[in-house]
Amino acid sequence: MANTKSALKRIRQTATRTARNRAVTSKLKTLRKKVAAAVETSDKEAAAAAYNTFSSAVDKAANRAANYKSKAAKAIAKIA
Repeated sequence: MANTKSALKRIRQTATRTARNRAVTSKLKTLRKKVAAAVETSDKEAAAAAYNTFSSAVDKAANRAANYKSKAAKAIAKIA
């Protein structure tokens, strides 16, 4: 267990960031599945809308340091 105030603060910060990053990762997985489902149904409009939502969310996650930028670029290219 941490003994100093700064170490206790770091534990709190880590817990907050971990929870936020898990939520973002879960959201990205859900959006990726929605894109795949829209592509399978051959609905071009729904697929395009789902892709735009997914790519936007991935870019935002990369800018907020929830994901690496290279991982974001790879995910978008893979879905495209």
